[in-house]
Amino acid sequence: MAETDFKYLPVNPADVEHVIQFMSMVYPVSQELMNELHAHAICLRLESGEHLLRQGGLCHYMYFIREGALLAYSEHKKKKITTYISVENEFVSSLSGLYAQQPSLEAIVAVEPSLLVGVHTDKLLEWYQRFFDLNFIVRKVYEAYYRDAQERAHLVRIGNATERYRYFLKSKPGLIERLPLELIASFLDMKPETLARIRKQQAVMPRDAAHAAIVAHVEQCFRQEKTFKRKSIKIGSLAEQLGIPAYKLSQAINAHCGLSFKDFLNQFRINYLKQQLAEPDNLQNFTIESLALQAGFTSRSGFYSAFRKVEGISPKEYIALHALETQLI
Repeated sequence: MAETDFKYLPVNPADVEHVIQFMSMVYPVSQELMNELHAHAICLRLESGEHLLRQGGLCHYMYFIREGALLAYSEHKKKKITTYISVENEFVSSLSGLYAQQPSLEAIVAVEPSLLVGVHTDKLLEWYQRFFDLNFIVRKVYEAYYRDAQERAHLVRIGNATERYRYFLKSKPGLIERLPLELIASFLDMKPETLARIRKQQAVMPRDAAHAAIVAHVEQCFRQEKTFKRKSIKIGSLAEQLGIPAYKLSQAINAHCGLSFKDFLNQFRINYLKQQLAEPDNLQNFTIESLALQAGFTSRSGFYSAFRKVEGISPKEYIALHALETQLI
């Protein structure tokens, strides 16, 4: 099936808003670009096993996965080689065949019922000429893709099967229970029976190692995408973004950090705020309350209460103490 054979559906404005919110975590999206996305986005539903693109086909769209999971594979000497797996809140397209300039080196197929929001690549090329924000966001998406691809290629070449399995658990939390083992085995360049054996062996590893991997994934998201700054963030929305069941995310934070999600989030915000306070110019140009709002707190009282709970002193006492320490250095 070619892309042109699909019957695209009217897009739900709420799904486009979701894509915009995700993009805004990378870089602020201009109102003009928002309007263009609402005007030109399309929607596509795929059943499990249905191809988005065949190997050798031309790719005319960049897609955002609203729901579900897709994988890309190439066929070589009658063997299917999985090249990547993408799930909700990730972009997917054929990099080799993007912009329909040459045949795709890989096929893309849904491995779960999936809902995609897409934009035609002709529009993307037009928007690149007009919108810096889109250029920046797409560059960051490509950087993340190539970074992951390079890390995986490195592990496949020199890492053993167990190291590749642990890499998958860390980089794709929650997917080992969600996707068929034969697909994951192909992605990790091992036989399904090898993966099954390693998975059984690793099941006896301390549970905290799995919790630590999830927490590390959350912290990476916070650092790279500044997700903690979103005032409306809830554990459910964060879990959806990361592709982790909310109960597992809550369990990991509680077990590994000894904190509720709210306290974990506030601790991260306060650590970020302390970094801002270490910059001399910040307190000259901003009040501590305005810096707290930038860090994601929604009220002065909530910020002061959280700060005292984490640091044991008030924000003003912390600033005074920090100023004194600076004078003594």
